[in-house]
Amino acid sequence: MAERRSAAGEALGRLSEWADGHLGLLRSLSAGLAAAGLLLLARSVRLTTKFTNAVDIPVEFIEKNVKLRGKIHHVTEKGLEVEHIPISIPIVTSIQRKWQSKGLLLVRLAGVELAPSGMVWLQKELKPSQMVWFQLLGREDLALECRVLVNKGRFLSVCLNEEILRQGLGRTARIEGLHHDSRLYWKLHKRLLRAELKALKKNKGIWQEESFSERVRDRISNNKCVQTLKQFVNWLRSYI
Repeated sequence: MAERRSAAGEALGRLSEWADGHLGLLRSLSAGLAAAGLLLLARSVRLTTKFTNAVDIPVEFIEKNVKLRGKIHHVTEKGLEVEHIPISIPIVTSIQRKWQSKGLLLVRLAGVELAPSGMVWLQKELKPSQMVWFQLLGREDLALECRVLVNKGRFLSVCLNEEILRQGLGRTARIEGLHHDSRLYWKLHKRLLRAELKALKKNKGIWQEESFSERVRDRISNNKCVQTLKQFVNWLRSYI
């Protein structure tokens, strides 16, 4: 028994000597762990912060195209008014709620030129308090250029940007905020073009209206009476 106590005391003594000899290393290690803890805390605070203004969103969130969750409030001509719903961490979230301000984010469908019929469709499809995910692609003034996703069932989500074009309720436009030569830009732009092409082939939405008007113009121009009238006008001009 005495031998065991002696061995334990000797081991403790050696550990103390090692600690004294490597005091600087231990201090550095402690400082490193503390810094890592603060970094994780700062990161968790950012992830749990409720953004009420587009300007408050960190630049790195937009550069990394972070996805945020939100709740639909209104569909307007300027875009979707969305309440940001951040990640909830019990202790951090309860502290933040005391000083978080209220406000809505203005979210626009990136890469889409919305037709009037498209806004009507969105107002019917998106119900108040409906949850959506919006991927940050760019920021212009107080508006966010985003790819907006809506859950349809447990395992299926629909991209509103593509669905609008697929229904023929808008046209493909430049994706503001992304570099024109970036890989992500062309990946998303191709998907938007494919969605628009489907509507064009099926003559849906605005493409149906345009194809009808084009058919009317063709029939008028090919009408024999109209052609005769044009010939008469041309003959008359040559003698004036």
